[in-house]
Amino acid sequence: MISEVTGIRRIRMLYLQLLYRCNFECLHCFHGKRLQHADAFTADEAISLLTLMCDQYGTEAVTLLGGEPFVYRDLSQVVQYAKRDLGLRVEICTNGYRIERRLTEIGPDLDLLRVSLEGIGSTNDQIRKFGSYRSALSALEIAQRLGVRTGATMTVTSRNIEEVLPLARVLQGYGVEQLKLHCLRPVGNAADHPELLITDPAAYTRLRDRLDAADLEIEVIVDEDLSEAGAPDACLPAGGPVEIERIEADPRGALTMSCKAVGKDSHAFWYDKLTDHIDHRPSPTDELTLAVPDVVYGRV
Repeated sequence: MISEVTGIRRIRMLYLQLLYRCNFECLHCFHGKRLQHADAFTADEAISLLTLMCDQYGTEAVTLLGGEPFVYRDLSQVVQYAKRDLGLRVEICTNGYRIERRLTEIGPDLDLLRVSLEGIGSTNDQIRKFGSYRSALSALEIAQRLGVRTGATMTVTSRNIEEVLPLARVLQGYGVEQLKLHCLRPVGNAADHPELLITDPAAYTRLRDRLDAADLEIEVIVDEDLSEAGAPDACLPAGGPVEIERIEADPRGALTMSCKAVGKDSHAFWYDKLTDHIDHRPSPTDELTLAVPDVVYGRV
């Protein structure tokens, strides 16, 4: 159905939100009240969607998210099927909180563990959860011992923008290969914490200048939105493209093609779990927009 409506024939990666439930209530979380919702993929539903994406769109990688994917009961089953049966590149994005036992279990089938951090020490813990900073670093240590490659994410806010470079250097010491910087979007919990928003867009320019001048071993990937002008809209042009980088499925089955739409009830496609089909369900707020390419600093 996506091909017929958009002309897109290939989707390289599926971002699969397995569930809303989480053991954190981060101040900036885009899910907001949905963290309390019971919506989730069963293992069979997740496997069916992964198979459909591989067969119909040539998908070659999956990133498993939540909520918190490590509280998902059938995580091992989904990871093993994605890797062993479908041959996908498997990445998990996690808060890294007390995941040691399950990480050891799935480590052989995991290509990348990506841990979310919002700064160093108390800066991170005040946004995420007390004790989460040390727990995340412990998860990175265990992943390193298991031979699992690691990355990290950070949502840039008024509270942590000055800690981007210090955090990048800490992460280097734990063998982390890549740090992704995301723009804070005023949806979900972030809508209730406007103090986290950066009101001076020039702060993004200063951050980019510091990254450009820094001698970093770690690769830093920056949302195009983290600029004074913001990211331009990348609306789907008529007749193309035939290939996109990613699509994201939330626990209800709603599909979005742009990170700007994540956390909103704006979607043009829906994965029907009962029929194992992707349907086109347009609404007045639907936008067929694509994510704008990110900017990369540091190691090439």
